[in-house]
Amino acid sequence: MNGSAVPITRSVEFYPTRTARPDLAALFADAGEDLFASAEWFDLSLAHARPLGMAAGFAVVLRAGVPVLALPLWHGRGGARGLDSPFVSRFAPLAGANAEPADYVALLGGLRRFPLIRLDALAEADAALLADAARRAGRVPIGFAHFGNWHEKLAGRDYAAWLADRPGALRATIRRRSRAAAADPALRIACLTQPAEMADGIAAYQSVYARSWKPAEPCAGFIPALIARMAARGILRLGLLWQGKLPIAAQIWIASGGVAHVLKLAHDEAAAARSPGTVLSAAMLRHLIDVDGVTEIDFGRGDDAYKQGWAGTRRQRMGLVLADPRQPRAWPMLVRHAAGRLLRARA
Repeated sequence: MNGSAVPITRSVEFYPTRTARPDLAALFADAGEDLFASAEWFDLSLAHARPLGMAAGFAVVLRAGVPVLALPLWHGRGGARGLDSPFVSRFAPLAGANAEPADYVALLGGLRRFPLIRLDALAEADAALLADAARRAGRVPIGFAHFGNWHEKLAGRDYAAWLADRPGALRATIRRRSRAAAADPALRIACLTQPAEMADGIAAYQSVYARSWKPAEPCAGFIPALIARMAARGILRLGLLWQGKLPIAAQIWIASGGVAHVLKLAHDEAAAARSPGTVLSAAMLRHLIDVDGVTEIDFGRGDDAYKQGWAGTRRQRMGLVLADPRQPRAWPMLVRHAAGRLLRARA
């Protein structure tokens, strides 16, 4: 033996679905209970959140023929983007337990068919890893701040202890409005969890949403399918506040991997004087913390002012555009990026 190392053989293949490569199941298993890395989540997105004119696929790094890394993508004539949706608070490649930085380089080097690849909702560490891999693969990473994500680890606190740590004004509002709601026989709170309850729950949610301030959903079938699928998985918590027979607030929470994610919330604007969103949020968090035993709450995308009271920690989610300077279709983006850097340097 001459002691020389055996070369590692890597290849990148592209599959239209996760089931086209059955052993991708191991990467989903390695993701554990991460909601946004689950097979169910990607199936839901593929079925109900496909951007107009775009196809889907999984770019997979094979090491010695075994999948070690996969990047779910939407793709079309303009390039590719991560297979996420507006509900995702964190997106990342599906990495096996033995994934290495060189696998990320191979992944991005093997996607020459796409002059531009946009990845949103990245944790800062994931963005840094992907940017470094992009440079090593000959791409130019263009990073940007995407959104703030407000969350809070409970560190063993029950609901009462969590409430005691809220800002004084919010704590007083929660207690005052919750007492008033409890004393009003016309008001009733329900937390639906069972699949058999979801037909009525979906109808109630849609009724509230139609009377709220929020714009129409871009993918009308996504929310009903989300509710049904997550209920079947046993992780849905659909909160409803009723005034008599009329639902006036609705919230979709997911309890997965110890984290309570709020995906959607809405209330009837005509009932705003009752603070129905505050009343329902407090009731849902009491259930999620004291009954479900979650260890963290996550308020999803955005720096909405109200979130800073309900959750005490902000983390930045990043976006990346990975441009291939060898391809003319990437040049306009690279020119804009270079011009922007020049202007900032002169400021």
